[in-house]
Amino acid sequence: MLTQLSIKNFALIDSLQVEFDKGLTIITGETGAGKSILLGGLALILGKRADLSSLKDTTRKCVIEAEFSIKKYKLKNFFETNDLDYDHDTIIRREILPSGKSRAFINDVPVRLGVLNSLGDQLIDIHSQHQTLQLTDNQFQFQVIDTLANVTDEVISYQTRLNTYQKAQKELQKIRQEQADLEKEHDYNMFLLKELEEAKLEGLIVEDLEAQYERLNNAEDIKTNLSASEQLLSDEQVGVLHLISELQTTSGKLSDIAPEFLNLSERIKSVYIELDDIYNEVINLQADAEFDPELLAQIGEKLQKIFDLQKKHNVLTVEELRNIQNTLADKAQTSENIEDVIKEKEAVLQQLQKELQTIATSIRKKRVAGIPILTEQLETMLATLGMPNARFNIKVTQTDQLYANGMDDLQFLFAANKGGNFSELKKAASGGELSRVMLCIKAILSKYMQLPTIMFDEIDTGVSGEVANKMAKIMQHMGKSMQVFSITHLPQIAAKGKQHFKVYKEDINEVTTTHLKQLQGDERVREIAQMLSGAKILDSALANAKELLES
Repeated sequence: MLTQLSIKNFALIDSLQVEFDKGLTIITGETGAGKSILLGGLALILGKRADLSSLKDTTRKCVIEAEFSIKKYKLKNFFETNDLDYDHDTIIRREILPSGKSRAFINDVPVRLGVLNSLGDQLIDIHSQHQTLQLTDNQFQFQVIDTLANVTDEVISYQTRLNTYQKAQKELQKIRQEQADLEKEHDYNMFLLKELEEAKLEGLIVEDLEAQYERLNNAEDIKTNLSASEQLLSDEQVGVLHLISELQTTSGKLSDIAPEFLNLSERIKSVYIELDDIYNEVINLQADAEFDPELLAQIGEKLQKIFDLQKKHNVLTVEELRNIQNTLADKAQTSENIEDVIKEKEAVLQQLQKELQTIATSIRKKRVAGIPILTEQLETMLATLGMPNARFNIKVTQTDQLYANGMDDLQFLFAANKGGNFSELKKAASGGELSRVMLCIKAILSKYMQLPTIMFDEIDTGVSGEVANKMAKIMQHMGKSMQVFSITHLPQIAAKGKQHFKVYKEDINEVTTTHLKQLQGDERVREIAQMLSGAKILDSALANAKELLES
């Protein structure tokens, strides 16, 4: 419930700070005194957008702060989901800066307006004439029936499964589309895959192929040069090996004379060994340097195939070609298995649909059973509010459609007069009648669930006398289990409040300012008396006001 409200520099309000209690709180005041300003301030706390016109003094920021006791509202999950600090006594603050920027805070944590709006909907229900139109909304009508039928948990369970069902539907649709796409591309993909498989890319190193191609392509030059090298190394007269061998013999004769000659001899011996090794390798390479035109053609064809595939698939490496081959192979495998996957998904969908139908049937039975209870309570309560002939005809009809809250269509029909035909609420009821219906529905709902704070904004418009007194008693009874505000012009309703506040204007230094004052004792008596008799308060009005307050 709303426990404290502070407003600074908003519209005609300079500074206002007030504490509220549980039960029925009355707010009165002359037309134009500023009751709508108070509602406007609360609307900002609930997430409404603001602008510079909200500032009384455009050089200072506007600050509106409200404290709520939320222990009974089970909002911890909301706070955790939105990464907010939870407190049983939660403070919401809105600031409008002179620059026009607006900031919102929940327990000093900055939040977006969407989050504030979501929380605000669960804290205060401001009932205005516009909100009465909610009565004609099918979703709201279902909410009323479901609350009385005690199927809220089942509806949540249904919605959870429906969400799973809809996700499974989307997955199946996606797979079917994938199947259609695969069928269109299957022949071409298989052609591409066969091309890549024939290229035998696994373990292929293009650089090695290119090197082999170069060797084969230059085999004659290689052989000629290797042969010349062999001649230079092995000629019996001037060959390098023959000359180094003689040098080795000569140096060997000096090795016993001094250590430096031994070292020289060893070095010449090393050179001879290395050259001999080179000679043997030249012989081996020469044996391998055979021209093989058939192999050359095969390698050339292989390389050309690789380059053509790279160009075709717009890639630069064999690794990328292998990745494409794997992808095509996966698609081929998927294409073969996709029918089985579709059958599995269809089976899951059928099972989910059966579960949804089972829950929906249970919900429907309880809705049908709850309708007479709602109808009886509504008609009985409306009779006390001057609508003795009001009748409801509420029908729940089974459908094949999976709606968000079940598989039912709902007709919420109403007849205001005796012998009148049943019709939709918005066609059959006047504005004043709709207000009374809404009051009765809110009163009934308050018996079955923890409602947020309700603020009735002149819900008594168009009624008077004993009907007004009955409306007041209904709101007073609601106030026993929740916090109710009523902005009213009727003394019968004002007298039933646990708290009574008056909104009034005051001109100070030629500046008009709106104030909110709690009335006590004689002040309250005089306010109600003034509501009864006007500006001139008569003794009879004072006596009547005291009687109303005591009743």
